[in-house]
Amino acid sequence: MKTVIVGGVAGGASAAARLRRLDEHAEIIIIERGEYVSFANCGLPYYIGGVIEDMEDLTLQTPESLKARFNIDVRTKSEAVAIDTKEKAITIKNAAGEAYKDSYDALILAPGAKPVLPNIPGISSKKVFTLRNIPDAQKIKDYVNEARPKSAAVVGGGYIGVEIAENLVKAGLDVIIIELADHLIPPLDFEMAADVHAYIRSKGIKLILNNGITAIDETADGLVLKLGRGEIAADFAVVAVGVKPDTDFLAGSGITTNTRGQIIVDAHMRTNVPDVYAVGDAVEVVDYVTGKPAFLPLAGPANRQGRIAADNIAGIDSQYEGTQGSAVLKIFDMTVATTGINERAAKSACIDYDKTYIYAASHATYYPGAKSMSIKAIWDKKTHRLLGAQIVGFDGVDKRMDVIATAMRLGAKVTDLAKLELCYAPPYGSAKDPVNMLGFVAENVISGKLKQFFWDEADSLPRDGSVTLLDVRTPAEVRRGRIEGFINIPLDSLRVRIDEIPAGKPVYVHCHSGLRSYIACRLLEGYGYECYNLAGGWRLYEAARIEKELKK
Repeated sequence: MKTVIVGGVAGGASAAARLRRLDEHAEIIIIERGEYVSFANCGLPYYIGGVIEDMEDLTLQTPESLKARFNIDVRTKSEAVAIDTKEKAITIKNAAGEAYKDSYDALILAPGAKPVLPNIPGISSKKVFTLRNIPDAQKIKDYVNEARPKSAAVVGGGYIGVEIAENLVKAGLDVIIIELADHLIPPLDFEMAADVHAYIRSKGIKLILNNGITAIDETADGLVLKLGRGEIAADFAVVAVGVKPDTDFLAGSGITTNTRGQIIVDAHMRTNVPDVYAVGDAVEVVDYVTGKPAFLPLAGPANRQGRIAADNIAGIDSQYEGTQGSAVLKIFDMTVATTGINERAAKSACIDYDKTYIYAASHATYYPGAKSMSIKAIWDKKTHRLLGAQIVGFDGVDKRMDVIATAMRLGAKVTDLAKLELCYAPPYGSAKDPVNMLGFVAENVISGKLKQFFWDEADSLPRDGSVTLLDVRTPAEVRRGRIEGFINIPLDSLRVRIDEIPAGKPVYVHCHSGLRSYIACRLLEGYGYECYNLAGGWRLYEAARIEKELKK
């Protein structure tokens, strides 16, 4: 059995290693266009910033190591340029530019994705870089070291763009991020990105949001980036506006792709052509939550897909059950994590959903070093199935998201989070872990014990006396900032001042994070009031309000 794999890195290299473990006598060939067959592309920004000092640390396997351990024939600097699926042959161009044909019994396509470049004047300037592989990272690092630039513009505020920006700051540059959307990190919803924006600005990175580049002019001093509104100057730019499948070479092969160029596969990672499989960033996946086709290029799914393709070639019935979109991002000391879908995706999928927020400490607050994190969860109103979550914070963010992502994969309801028995000791967590608290709050919402209103509704509540707007924070907190129109009665004074709350009118309550206002709502409902709690509290409202003002 002769299997040819087009592309290495995550999907291709994983498929090759798995196939060898399943079949010692198979002939396995990897065709890799670049110089490196298996490298940690997620680590590339950290090499630019000097966090990873030795480029060799990014190389996971070499042709020699794959040959020695797995007896795999790795052909680097070799590009697949055409596939004849009728004859089961692939045309390959080697480093010398010579083309030759090779046959296959099974073919795995793992060509990955390539950076998207805006079709604008000046994009081909030598002072404009992209980041896909080790040579790209080396070019940027060499330019920083040799040209000694003082400033850089990062075009695109997704995961890679933010990581590049952080590491260019660590390399000593003044950095600005330009993002066409109204917030960074697309999997986040706007209000959850507000804390991220404030933190990034505190680190000296300038943000231009809701704006995009229209042209790039190269000057003797660097670049002038023309925007939809205005222009900025920088010594060089890194474009990180997204990626697209690197599948142009499949033209005429009969292998089905969608309009975006993604290869269409079934759950076994099989294409429409017999004995041809595809994995990784080049394939169309099924969104685990919505069941709809999606483009979610992530390393973990690519590795699993490579393993599944190898299983099926070896005769093992193995299926891929969709991509959930679990991801985590380090921004200096901040951590951002997501899983599942956000509100925009839920609305687009016409899902009737509900949501809530909590603001919880990473571990017991009496133990030194506790840091708070913002958590948002959304779930299906009818089934209560978890649909997605977002966390922004510092310590402990990743482990909470891993718990939530695991629960989602196992089909959990949001209320199931309340039942989880999680590890507790003061340095690591709380007896009521933030994940449990998320479940408790959702239980209260679903059972009707807690009625909510949200940050983007607070300003539109009537100020004509038809409802009561109540702030239960302390006077000191109110002096630091308040929502216009809310009267202040601290929670601990509420019982003795209950007569100040007009009877027969709905009461809308807020505190700093939503906990004290929930207690206030339970108290008020005990006295016969209809009460609504501001989910996420004043802190979420204020962060989102500031970002809305900056958008104008």
